Amino acid sequence: MEQPAEILRHADVELRRWRMDDIDTLHRVMTESRDHLLPWLAFAATHDRKQGHDFLARSQEQWASGEAYSYAITSGGEVIGSCGLHRRIGPSGLEIGYWIHPAWTGKGLATMAAAALVRAGGQLPGIDHVEIHHDEGNPASGAVARRLGFTEIARTRDPEGPRAAGQTGVEVRWRLRTAV
Repeated sequence: MEQPAEILRHADVELRRWRMDDIDTLHRVMTESRDHLLPWLAFAATHDRKQGHDFLARSQEQWASGEAYSYAITSGGEVIGSCGLHRRIGPSGLEIGYWIHPAWTGKGLATMAAAALVRAGGQLPGIDHVEIHHDEGNPASGAVARRLGFTEIARTRDPEGPRAAGQTGVEVRWRLRTAV
């Protein structure tokens, strides 16, 4: 099974595969980002070192199985967030996810990280599209998708409703074709 590179670069960001010894860094960045992430990511409310360790262990397992490829987002050698490619939208597509530490937002770094993931995902065999999904209440994620040329393809109501404080419960799906 072909996998993406363990290190991806685009402009001012370098993505590197998460490692088990990143637990202290992950815990610090998540803890510092908690208030920023709470409106959009339910897991931010319960983050602790155990959850971080479980995430890193799951990341290793998912990388090996090809289910997901999780990366630390770095800029200037500092970990500033997390992102990944996930096989949860069917056999020919990958979903992109990302979050950035609040001190690093507004600099285009999430867009740069997503661009690196688009390129890496498009190079994997059998992948002809990537998608970004976000709650409609999070316009910053939609802006990343628009800047990269994604097309909005759907808005669907989550039958369970909002999962985090800032969510509306309506998921916006964006798609970008990676192959002709």
